[in-house]
Amino acid sequence: MALSIHTNYSSLVTQTNLGKTNNALGTNQQRLGTGLRINSAADDAAGLQIATRLNAQSRGMDVAMRNTGDAISLLQTAEGAFSEMTDIVQRMKDLATQASNATNSGADLIALQNEYDELGKEMANIVKNTKYAGENLFSDGTTVTGAGGKLSAAVNFQIGSSSAETLELDASAKLTALGTALAGISDTYTTPGTPGTELASTQDPTTATNATANAMIDTLSNALDDIGALRAQFGANINRLNHTANNLGNMKDNTDMAKGRIMDADFAKESANMTKNSMLMQSGISMLKQAGQMPGMVMSLLG
Repeated sequence: MALSIHTNYSSLVTQTNLGKTNNALGTNQQRLGTGLRINSAADDAAGLQIATRLNAQSRGMDVAMRNTGDAISLLQTAEGAFSEMTDIVQRMKDLATQASNATNSGADLIALQNEYDELGKEMANIVKNTKYAGENLFSDGTTVTGAGGKLSAAVNFQIGSSSAETLELDASAKLTALGTALAGISDTYTTPGTPGTELASTQDPTTATNATANAMIDTLSNALDDIGALRAQFGANINRLNHTANNLGNMKDNTDMAKGRIMDADFAKESANMTKNSMLMQSGISMLKQAGQMPGMVMSLLG
């Protein structure tokens, strides 16, 4: 190579390589600082696109897991209400069985009827006032027919990250059938202020009879079957949602791992590269200083 003042080839080459090394060192430092291999689309355009889709899926499943937990809580609230109602109807059946016995006096029948009526009122209270997050589940809060509540029509739970992943629960038919059954076992269920006549024909001890008490035993048994069918539907869906939550957790963990393999920086690799590039920077700067002295050799030729 000719010895020239205007063009210092060694210096130019050293500057170019020094710039490349500086950019590489900056990338190493950025990755070590953020913990991410991809910090902009320029780092890995295809990888960023894939990771973005994986992140969207992971976040969707995270929200779906919370949705599933909320759905389980709602159904557990509903099932708990009917668990208590089961106990109430069981007690009413005990009272009807006791009232059917000929050993009871008129006063005894009236006492049994009074407890029976209070139990009917409490059933109405459960149906009207069972709520989840402030919203009635079985009725609109003004009637006991089961109309107007969240579960009195079909509901859809979002249990996945895509629009197709839903769970439909339709308990409306069973709630309607149960409302009819409850109205048939207690007058105070629908009209709380009026004493019933299921176990005692009148409120007068001298005329009260148990004419309908025996028939109420089978009617109450049928009501228990209706309550059991509804609880079974809620329980089956609770079990399904628990499995859904477990599967979502498994999918989310693996999706996060897949995203991490694309996005996360390898600290061992980046640390080694940063050390290498730091040494190249130091040597490059030293060589640039040496290359800058070469034009000065021209002066030695001019004497």
